Parts: sequence; structure tokens; C-alpha cells
Amino acid sequence: MSSSRSSLILGLFIFAGLASLGYLVGNSLIHFKELDRVVSVKGLAEREMPADLALWPIQFTHADNDLAALYDGLEQDAGAVREFLVSQGFTAGEITVSPPAITDKLAQSYGGGGNPSLRYTASQTVTVYTDKIDQVRAATRLLVDLGKKGIALTGNSYDSRTEYIFTRLNEIKPDMIEEATRKAREVGEKFAADSDSQLGRIRTARQGQFSISDRDGNNPHIKRIRVVTTIEYYLSD
Repeated sequence: MSSSRSSLILGLFIFAGLASLGYLVGNSLIHFKELDRVVSVKGLAEREMPADLALWPIQFTHADNDLAALYDGLEQDAGAVREFLVSQGFTAGEITVSPPAITDKLAQSYGGGGNPSLRYTASQTVTVYTDKIDQVRAATRLLVDLGKKGIALTGNSYDSRTEYIFTRLNEIKPDMIEEATRKAREVGEKFAADSDSQLGRIRTARQGQFSISDRDGNNPHIKRIRVVTTIEYYLSD
């Protein structure tokens, strides 16, 4: 009898323990499910900023049958380009001249076996690296003056295009991240209001890569900077 009563009491304790455990587990799952209610929103920040550096290559070509005369012609052309740039307000420290690239057409195995009218051709580049953006833009419109002096400019290749660079990203990063985060929260609050919920604390936050691009094809000196921030918020009733 005593053994049966003990077994009954033990069974009641086990049942009560299991019931309590089930309640705790179930209650935890409910809380977990509530915490798992999240909304993912994005916030965009954009700026238009002027470039602060310019890389301006001026490429020209020369041809001759005599190699020494070819080098003399290249030197004269490079000198004329430097004089032009100095006249436009650029300093010697902003101007560099690359070594010439010489091609001997008779030495080329794929020349077709013919005799070229001019055996040697060469290309050379004078590069301006400066923060004088407006002067670069003004001077590029005057390159025709060099052409009138007999300098054969090659301005259509990718290597000869002017590159405008924006280097002050770190100066505007904090404000842009703050703006993107604020806009993301505004979107989250709107979603929460529409769903009869309240926006809670941040679950995760991911800052996207900053991108810098030309505003458009006609204004490469004006840059569009953008960043997208993705934030997950908890929702509560």
C-alpha cells in the first residue's frame, strides 16, 4: 500500500514537472516567435559632388622613315603640348611626359610584305594631373590649336579620355550613412503603422558599398555618390 502511494506521489511530481516544462518551453516558443517578427527595409542616401582631381592624357602620334627624325619630331610635339598647357595655367609639376612607343612596320611579321610609305610610327602621351578642374575643362576645348600646329592628336581612344576623380568620400560618409539609416527607419515606421504594429529595436544592419559614378555622359566632372543601408527591425503589437 505504501509502495503504491509512493508511486502515485512520484507520478504526480513527474506529471507536474513535465507540465511545467511544457509550459516553459511553449511560452519560450511564443516569445521567440514574437521576437522573430521582423521587417527588412532599405534607406538610400545620394549626393552630387564636384570632382576634385583630373587626370588628362593628351596623346599624339608621329611618323617618319628616319628614326632620328622621328624622335626629333616627337620632342618638338611634346614641347608644343607642354607650352600649350603652361599657357593654360598648369605648372611643370602637374605635367608629365611618357616615353614614346615606337613601331617599326618592316619588323612586323604580319605587315603583308608590302613597303610602307613611312617605316616608323610612334605615339606619346603628355599627362596633366591636377586639381584645377575648371581649367582642364576649358583647355580641352582649345586642343584644336595644337592640331593647327600640325600635331596629330589621337583623342578617340579609351586611354586618352579625361578622368575626373572624387577623393573626399570620407568627408561625407558619416552624414550619408546617418541619412540612409534615418530614411530606412522612416520606411520601417510606415510599414509598422500600416500593419498595426510598432517598430522595435534593430535586429541587423548592413551598410552597402558606396558607389561613385558620373552624373551623366556630358558632365563627368560631377559625381553621383550613393549608398544603400539595409536594416531589419523587430515588430511588436
